[in-house]
Amino acid sequence: MQTQIAAGRVYDFSHAVGRSAASGTGFRMPVAVATGVGTDAASYVISRGFEMIPNVHWSRTGVGTRVTKVIFGGISGEEELVNEFGKYGEDPGRFIWPAGISVDSQGAVYVADEWLNRVSIFDGDGKFLQCWGTSGAEEGELDGPSGILIDANDDLYISDTRNHRVQKFTKDGVLIAAWGGLGSGEGQLDSPWGIASDSEGYIYVSDHMNHRVQKFTPEGEFVASFGSEGAGRGELGRPSGVAVDPDGDVYVCDWSNNRVQVFGPDGRFITTLRGDAYELSHWAKMTVATNPDAVRRRREVPNPQVEWRFDMPSDLVFDTANQRLLVADTQRQRIQIYNKLKDYAIPSRTI
Repeated sequence: MQTQIAAGRVYDFSHAVGRSAASGTGFRMPVAVATGVGTDAASYVISRGFEMIPNVHWSRTGVGTRVTKVIFGGISGEEELVNEFGKYGEDPGRFIWPAGISVDSQGAVYVADEWLNRVSIFDGDGKFLQCWGTSGAEEGELDGPSGILIDANDDLYISDTRNHRVQKFTKDGVLIAAWGGLGSGEGQLDSPWGIASDSEGYIYVSDHMNHRVQKFTPEGEFVASFGSEGAGRGELGRPSGVAVDPDGDVYVCDWSNNRVQVFGPDGRFITTLRGDAYELSHWAKMTVATNPDAVRRRREVPNPQVEWRFDMPSDLVFDTANQRLLVADTQRQRIQIYNKLKDYAIPSRTI
């Protein structure tokens, strides 16, 4: 369903951006996405995949690990790959297992690395500035940081995944607060992943192994919880990314169910997005066009709709300036884009 209408909301699929993992350009297992400020601002995508190395079989050595700066454009074909930065490694400015990304008010880019247990900071063009973080379980230390959120004051909230908590830092890495702890009760967490905030400053955390999203005050006080384990309406299976739009609607990557679940500000289930990439992305078309055999084989596929759908989406962000949702469709090596329409007129039916 390319245009989805539910409870007064309209989500209209726009286009996909991406390319296969074997190609020379694009995304390789995109696991996180962030936007800059403004309608023409660039976005940033973490790739955490693998590449073909000449004379070697498929490699998982991390050579596909990087951040791609891209302008998505309004329609397919308008996307522009600006540059790529960061490489696999332990040295400053490099990554082993990047997991979360966010942009501050000055355009600096912050990347959480869940293997190196640190945050790396770059300017908007990818120049490395600094990194901080110490491995451990004490307050201020990190163990598997994943989701990263920057608030209006440029303070950072980090999902400290294997410590089962959220920690708040200044942008220079000074601890401000911490909350959570392993468990399934209100305010407790089990492997938190994605993290986001709404226009009022409330914090939303994807409580991955508890199959729910929890809402907190900026100080970490529990407010609400929604979602439960399962594959039905409003149920979640190991949720990963979470985002909130200016209307207060909450979007959750329902990771193991291969979909995005949409909830209202009160936690009421609204609708499900399953992926609608009925047309290959512009970059993918260029790849396929160079291989006549690929064109023929694609025409033999008995059910092309399988390719349209999400496959273990890991992250998403609501691009407020352009009123659209960007979903990291991880296993499909692409970003799927949905516009949230405000002035949609339902066409009249003819007899």
